[in-house]
Amino acid sequence: MGKFIVLVIDSFGIGEMPDVPQVRPQDIGANTCGHILQHMPTLRLPVLERLGLMNALGQQPGVMRFSDQAVWGRIGLQHEGGDTFVGHQEIMGTLPLPPLSLPFSAVIDEVEQALKSKGFITERIGFEELRYLWVNGAVAVGDNLEADVGQVYNVSANLSAVSFEQALEIGRCVRSCVKVGRVITFGGEVADSAAIRGAAETRLGEYIGINAPRSGLYQQNFQVAHLGYGVDAQTQAPARLQAAGIKSILVGKVADIVANPAGVSYPQIVDSQTILDITLQEIQQPGDAFICTNIQETDLAGHAQDVERYANRLQVVDAGLQTWIDAMQPDDMLVVIADHGNDPTIGHSRHTREQVPLLVYQHGSPAAELGWRTTLSDVGASACDFFGAKPPQNGTSFLPNLASTHHAEPRS
Repeated sequence: MGKFIVLVIDSFGIGEMPDVPQVRPQDIGANTCGHILQHMPTLRLPVLERLGLMNALGQQPGVMRFSDQAVWGRIGLQHEGGDTFVGHQEIMGTLPLPPLSLPFSAVIDEVEQALKSKGFITERIGFEELRYLWVNGAVAVGDNLEADVGQVYNVSANLSAVSFEQALEIGRCVRSCVKVGRVITFGGEVADSAAIRGAAETRLGEYIGINAPRSGLYQQNFQVAHLGYGVDAQTQAPARLQAAGIKSILVGKVADIVANPAGVSYPQIVDSQTILDITLQEIQQPGDAFICTNIQETDLAGHAQDVERYANRLQVVDAGLQTWIDAMQPDDMLVVIADHGNDPTIGHSRHTREQVPLLVYQHGSPAAELGWRTTLSDVGASACDFFGAKPPQNGTSFLPNLASTHHAEPRS
């Protein structure tokens, strides 16, 4: 059978979804990949170019060209908005449900009571009627301002003043009493916790939280955990594959947000080169395996609206991909995708609702076009098909669209 290797380049969209004018007008014109190449026309990513990135993009805005040897397609987002957590659950084969949208102000009383019952010291801080919670003098709890507002709450901690485990305890307490899709607990070391408070902002007169890039928390000893709600892990690809005797390996941010209790996980790793190196080591190991790796630094560059940093991280990824391909065995399959967009040129620092590339590589496989796929779950479904495992809850395998594919017969 071999290895089924998935690389998620976080936030690497290739153009707005068709429904953007109706559901997210702030993302009209978004094209993360296209705009980066327009701003840096001499940027060349030779491996992604060969795999068909320009084919998927549908244009050649710089020096990169279409590939006549690529297996490529495009995938739309079935989940609403453009969210990393829900996007990765979709990748793994979960049918996305409409998210609960609720400003933190609607649950602040319940959250504060829960925190106080656990012995935490809380203070309400904010602007006029809007308040977030300031916990133990070093941790802010409020709306996430980078994702779709109302769907995610942040627990933002100064790790110079509290440990990450203490921050996680606060995050778990918040998670226990709210029903939004995600509670993100993260932190970094800053000299003064006032830097976090100084990054507080409001959105639309209804949401209040910390502007994470402006807080400085990403810059030193950054750590993060994503606490999700309402996902049935037993219907996802890792569980289906493990039931079929296939090892599941998650590397990087995907290990923070996808359940993998019987597999191997490398969570809370942000550095792209480290993530690429760990994945290479797993590719080189003998035996069958499903490997899914997330590159998060592209997403962070998008939030920071830093085109040059984004391009630099893409170059690191491109070089790492070549080492993976060199290590792959004939039966191994590589899939490169994203989970949404984060156009650093669009004029805001939030995710952008974009379709994403689908690039597939297997030694000796002839060129093929996989067309428009309607859900990221097709990746999880294809992984299960590759190993002959029971399919996940959602998605359709693209393996039948390939002209020549080595994969297992269905298991009984």
